[in-house]
Amino acid sequence: MAAFVARRILLLIPVLLGVTVVTFTLTRVIPGNPIDLMVSPLASEETRERIAENAGLNDPIWIQYLRYIEGVTRGDFGDSFVTNQPVLDDLTSRFMPTFELTLFAMLLAIALAVPLGIAAAVWRGTWIDHVSRLLAVFGVAMPVFWVSLVAIYVFFFLLHWLPAPQGRISVMIPPPDRISGLYTIDSLLTGNWQALKSTVQSLLMPAAVLAFAAMAPLARITRASMIEALESDYTRAARSLGLPESSIVFRHALRNAILPLITMIAIVYGYLLGGVVLVENVFAWPGLGRYVYNAIASSDYPALQGFILYSTTVYVLLFLLVDILYVLLDPRVRL
Repeated sequence: MAAFVARRILLLIPVLLGVTVVTFTLTRVIPGNPIDLMVSPLASEETRERIAENAGLNDPIWIQYLRYIEGVTRGDFGDSFVTNQPVLDDLTSRFMPTFELTLFAMLLAIALAVPLGIAAAVWRGTWIDHVSRLLAVFGVAMPVFWVSLVAIYVFFFLLHWLPAPQGRISVMIPPPDRISGLYTIDSLLTGNWQALKSTVQSLLMPAAVLAFAAMAPLARITRASMIEALESDYTRAARSLGLPESSIVFRHALRNAILPLITMIAIVYGYLLGGVVLVENVFAWPGLGRYVYNAIASSDYPALQGFILYSTTVYVLLFLLVDILYVLLDPRVRL
C-alpha cells in the first residue's frame, strides 16, 4: 500500500506540471489587461510601462513561466493583482468557506441520492423509479445559477423561510470563535447557538442547490449498480437459500454496488468545485468560487493560476483516495 501511494503521488508531479503549462498559457490570452486594475485610467503610458516591467509582464512568456514555477516550488504563487496579497494567503483564507459549503452539499446529495437509487432499483418500473428519473433529468438540465435565483425568490422573497443571500452568517451576528474554520463546527464547539442557527440558515440554500445538481448522477449510478447486483448470480443464490430480502439488498447487493458509487462521488465533487463558482457569487459566499470569478473578470493571472492548481491537486488527491478505498473494499483489487 505504501509503495502504491508513493507511485501515485509521484505521478501527481507531471500532472500538475502539465496543468501549470496549460493554465499559464491560457491565462495570457484572456481578454483584458491587469495593468488597468493597478493604475488610474489617467495614468501616463510611462507609468503603465514601469508597472508592467516591475510585475514582469513585459518579459517573454517562457521566462515568466520559469519564474512562476520557481516560485511555486517555494510555496510562492505570486501576489494577486486585485487584493495585493499573496495568492497562497488568499486561497488559504477562502478555503474553509468553500470546503464547508461543498462538504454539506455532498453529504446532503449522498443522503438523498443513495436511498433514492436503491429504492428505484428495488422497485423498478414503479412511481419511485419514475420520480428518480425525473429528478435526475432536472438536476442535470437546470443550471445552478438559475436554480439559485429561483430558490432565493421562493424561500426568501415569497415565503420568508430563509435569510437573504448575505454570506456565511448574518451581518448582525458575530462569527464564532475560530477553531476549525468551519462556522457550524466552531459554533457547536463553543456553544454559540445563535451563530449556529444563523450559519445553518445561511448554508441551507446554497448547499441544497449544489446538492440538487450533484444528486442526479449519484442516484443514477446507484440505481444502475444496484440493478446489476440484484440480477447477479450471488443474489439469486442468496434468494434460493431463503435469506431475507433486506439482507440481500443491503448486505450483499449494496456492498458490490458501492464501488462505482465511490468513483462517481469523486467525479461529482470535482463538478461541485466548478459549480460553486456561480453559486458563491449568487449567495455572496466569501469562498474560492467568488475569488476565482473576480480573478477571471479582472485578468488576475496569479489568482487564477493558483486556484486551478489548487483544484487540480484536490481532484487528483480525491482519486488517489478512491483508489485506496478500492483496495481496502474489494479483495479482487488486492489480488
